[in-house]
Amino acid sequence: MPLLEEATLLGDLPLNIPVIIIGNGPSGICLSYLLSGYRPYMAPGAVHLNPILHNKLEEGIHFSVVDQDLEYLSEGLEGRSSNPVALLFDTLLHPEADFRFDYPSVVQWKLEKHNSIPHIVLGKGPPGGAWHVMKGSMLTISLNNWMELPGLNLKDWTNGKWRNLTNDRATPEEVASYYKDYVKIMGLQKNFIDNTCVTSVAKMQQDQKCIKGKMPKSVKIDTTTQQLPAAENGFPHSLWEVRGYQRIGDGSHVPFCLYAENVVLATGTYDLPARLGVEGEDLPFVFHNLSAFESAIKSCKVNQASDPVLIVGAGLTAADAVLCAYHHNIPVIHTFRRSVTDPALIFKQLPKKLYPEYHKVYHKMCKQCYITTSYSNYTSFPETCIVSFLADMKCILQTTSGRNIILSISMALVLIGTYPNLSFLKEHGKYLGIDPSKPISCKQNPIDVNPYTFECTKEDSIFAMGPLIGDNFVRFLKGGALGITSCLVKRLKEKGQLISEIGSDDG
Repeated sequence: MPLLEEATLLGDLPLNIPVIIIGNGPSGICLSYLLSGYRPYMAPGAVHLNPILHNKLEEGIHFSVVDQDLEYLSEGLEGRSSNPVALLFDTLLHPEADFRFDYPSVVQWKLEKHNSIPHIVLGKGPPGGAWHVMKGSMLTISLNNWMELPGLNLKDWTNGKWRNLTNDRATPEEVASYYKDYVKIMGLQKNFIDNTCVTSVAKMQQDQKCIKGKMPKSVKIDTTTQQLPAAENGFPHSLWEVRGYQRIGDGSHVPFCLYAENVVLATGTYDLPARLGVEGEDLPFVFHNLSAFESAIKSCKVNQASDPVLIVGAGLTAADAVLCAYHHNIPVIHTFRRSVTDPALIFKQLPKKLYPEYHKVYHKMCKQCYITTSYSNYTSFPETCIVSFLADMKCILQTTSGRNIILSISMALVLIGTYPNLSFLKEHGKYLGIDPSKPISCKQNPIDVNPYTFECTKEDSIFAMGPLIGDNFVRFLKGGALGITSCLVKRLKEKGQLISEIGSDDG
């Protein structure tokens, strides 16, 4: 299939758009695929290994899964996601995946353009989202086929383009390239607006005035009153105003103002690094991302003769930093708050045979502890916290007993997680969370949504998917695309509205 032209410019769009998706990572891409009219059906002759689910699918054999009762289909399913629709879609696409079986999908896809819903996807960079800023040769946690989106097998896509995927896991570079190509190959590119930054999302009523600003070239409104344009195609007059700017080739920023009946939050949680909140955290030798370490190695600011690099955190990003230091013979001090026996440590949830490099790090965390060994190229400080960073390149740690330890370091990497950037919403989106008093967090405080429609429980016509609702793995975030599409399709049918593509000649 030929690749399409470059992504659409905002100036080519109408003012009113039924659905605006904020975020062009795998969540937004998968949702665009379904909204573009691709529909999953039970494949002829397919037999699902779950006999109860198979019988339910047989009942609706002539209907796409989108048009069926998702609550009924997902009832009783169990797995590694707490989202019932995510479990449903995952077991249709990857039956028995949790048991490492590679059974074929029981779904076949049909393109029904007459069932498409007009939409655009706004992204800060190229399609693929945060995968384009993940660097290095580290491998994905998920198996490579779990990183796939519907309709395009990852191994078929490589076709000799990259290394031979004999390993069950891919590199971030491969995954990012796959997602970018996926948008082109599937004919979705006209819906994707790259290099955009959304600055505000606010609900508007027909009698409210639009704040003056530059509109897309194709927009025609009454400039004397600046009133919100009347609803088109039967959509309600209560719309969401989405403002922001697009970066264009000459480096300038072009502001935009669009309106949508529905807004989907698919931003992921990679934007804002979590901070310790201690004194000295803003000193120039303290960083909050792995790329800063890689840059320091390339520029020879740190090497095997340097003071140790301090790595803070007990997650996989911190483990990646330890591995990076190990490969370059750079001394490391690794500090984390948890005990090495804490069952919640991610390393205890990863099979040793599939993730040997992370278990190597965990072994170091357990054995090369400052309490039991003298300093070596790696020393761990479990159950300790950072008190402060000092201007003379020192760090003060505190143990659970209250003892302070002062260490000389060459740089510090605080890798304790990330938060989404929802600054374009009121209260930074906090009011949408399960606990509205706390920031949105994929683990501690996800956005509260209806589990079958993915609509926010505290805001009608705002939907959320992916890490924002706690689904951090690609294999599960695809369930959000199914649930949102099903919800929107049912609402449009209830209103008796015709569905057509933006710029489509058929329909």
